[in-house]
Amino acid sequence: MNAKRIFRGPILWIVLAVIAIGLLVDLTGNLTGGYSEEPTSKVVSIINGNEPLKEVVLVDGEQEIQVTMGGDNPAKYKAVWVGNQSEQLIDRLNERVAAGSLESWVGKNPTPGFFQTLLGTLIPFIIIGVLFFFLLNSVQGGGSRVMQFGKSKAKVANKDTPKTTFRDVAGCEEAIEELEEIKEFLAEPAKFQAVGAKIPKGVLLYGPPGTGKTLLARAVAGEAGVPFYSISGSDFVEMFVGVGASRVRDLFEQAKENAPAIVFIDEIDAVGRHRGAGMGGGHDEREQTLNQLLVEMDGFDVRGGVILIAATNRPDVLDPALLRPGRFDRQIAVDAPDMNGRFQILRVHAEGKPMGPDVDLQSVARRTPGFTGADLANVLNEAALLTARKNERMITNVDLDEAIDRVIAGPQRRSRLMNEREKLITAYHEGGHALVAAALPGTDPVQKVTILPRGRALGYTMVLPEQDKYANTRAELLDQLAYMMGGRAAEELVFHDPTTGASNDIEKATSVARAMVTQYGMTERLGAIKLGSDGSEPFLGRDFGHQRDYSEDIAAVVDQEVSKLISNAHQEAFDILNENRDVLDALVNALFERETLDRAAVAEVFQPLRLRPRRPAWTGSDSRVPSSIPPVTPPPPALNGQNSQNGQSANGHRDNGQGQLPPAPGDHPAGGAALPPGHSPVPPTAPPATGPGSGPGQQGPGGSAGPQGPGVTDGPAGPPSEGWPPAGPDFR
Repeated sequence: MNAKRIFRGPILWIVLAVIAIGLLVDLTGNLTGGYSEEPTSKVVSIINGNEPLKEVVLVDGEQEIQVTMGGDNPAKYKAVWVGNQSEQLIDRLNERVAAGSLESWVGKNPTPGFFQTLLGTLIPFIIIGVLFFFLLNSVQGGGSRVMQFGKSKAKVANKDTPKTTFRDVAGCEEAIEELEEIKEFLAEPAKFQAVGAKIPKGVLLYGPPGTGKTLLARAVAGEAGVPFYSISGSDFVEMFVGVGASRVRDLFEQAKENAPAIVFIDEIDAVGRHRGAGMGGGHDEREQTLNQLLVEMDGFDVRGGVILIAATNRPDVLDPALLRPGRFDRQIAVDAPDMNGRFQILRVHAEGKPMGPDVDLQSVARRTPGFTGADLANVLNEAALLTARKNERMITNVDLDEAIDRVIAGPQRRSRLMNEREKLITAYHEGGHALVAAALPGTDPVQKVTILPRGRALGYTMVLPEQDKYANTRAELLDQLAYMMGGRAAEELVFHDPTTGASNDIEKATSVARAMVTQYGMTERLGAIKLGSDGSEPFLGRDFGHQRDYSEDIAAVVDQEVSKLISNAHQEAFDILNENRDVLDALVNALFERETLDRAAVAEVFQPLRLRPRRPAWTGSDSRVPSSIPPVTPPPPALNGQNSQNGQSANGHRDNGQGQLPPAPGDHPAGGAALPPGHSPVPPTAPPATGPGSGPGQQGPGGSAGPQGPGVTDGPAGPPSEGWPPAGPDFR
């Protein structure tokens, strides 16, 4: 603890006061009235003698004898008696009074005075108060903040704060554009007021973790040029009732006094959750805080000049009153970047890192679909750490490749030694995934196959798309189901007995098949209907929140259709492996020889592979016959911003000025299904299977999780002049 803070604080004076009171009590107790302390034997002999005495006082309780000599000797003595000696002393004193050698004797039973009683009562309370004050001082940070737990904990950005600008942010151009407009409004309000525009009161940044929401807020703080207050949503929640609402009031009072100002609340879902939700009703303290926040954002007080920016990755749990216009006027999605965005992010994070001549950041961006800005920063940092570990001065492509694998599947486990049979099972398992993926037209290209243990997997197969994609056709999903079952089918084909290693594959295949039946309407028996409610209650947990709004008979049909899809995919994978057994064996031999095969090596092994044709058209009903008229040919993209207005190309997409038209988030093909879950760059969360051979099949992202990613395969070529439609994926 800081000594200067102790001397300046009130604790020192309280301690000194207690010491002074104790000294005063001790001093008053030591006032003896002129009596000198003598041995008991001497005082008792004086009483038993015949010397004249003026007065004797016996003090009960303290067992003290006080003797005042008489005659010409004015001496005063005191001592204490022992045991029942007082009875003998009283008899002797009575005898001396009767004989005239003692003027009088007195017995006293002293009681504490008023001040002594008061001090004895107050001192314990003073000690307890000092201890409570000290604890409160420690909790609140000490100094002058001891009694200010109701004040805002917001941090104000100043000139000493490291500045982040919009130049340090990449991959989210739309969000930057919206926030730059707010900065411009604060700098030149007359430009907007001239056309009747009002400053937005709130901006909500939402998106997956790691996409740069807080980084955008720091960039606003560095660019705004106005007071910037930042606080976390959890700072409003305290053990004392009403503290959260008090801090909200204090925060906005500070901001309004310094208006125009910007307030940033990170993780606003900690305080802005839906009111009245949960098993036991609402949370009164949090709801009071939310109510105060709603009033401050758009209440009776119409004073403006304060813009609230908030960030969350759970917009679904926020209260509707918080999301309405007038409070959060703008809700900006900050999603995972596309390939061009990833390239720009890599360029930002590559500054200050020496790159080798073989490093191509564009290639790294192409190999990292679904990665967020935090993932990409981690990739470059891991590559730098690997370079430093090897005592090298330049980051090479080999370091980046290993860094990508570490971020996706974890570090390589060199200490895990497998026997030859387990290694062989792993090789056939991963080879089955890779071969089925390569033989089907609707799966992504195989980028890597390895039998080296990494993370929780004994091996993995990585398939990655060559460009970003935001929807999948039914044919592609069926191909990917077969790819997921490729490892299990290889074990059955070669070893005649499957292992537990395919548990993760089966789990993911079942999830995709059930989504095809209940969400995407991709079965003939049930049709294009949505089964199950998405109006889940997030406060009850994931399992309790889902509601089944269909009958038991429909549930049985759903289970049958899911089982049918999995069974067909399993059989298709088995047939593909059986037809290409020679290629599968060659792949396993290559894996035993090199342990890891990249895309070029895999392509070389797969040269004699017998490919499957594209699936026939499917509409779900015989009465809906696909049209023989091909789709229109889209106009060519505008180059370098030409033939486009305000950065918009002819098809409505925003041109990035580099002749590229990244697809806008949320774009789907006409009549396309809902967007499947996004590609996750983290290892699967399912617990590892137990038992012999548990490693194979626990694929990293891009392994059996491929169908869930934004991956695409070689898309169809431009519509031919004849022979339309092709025997391939459905284009309805």
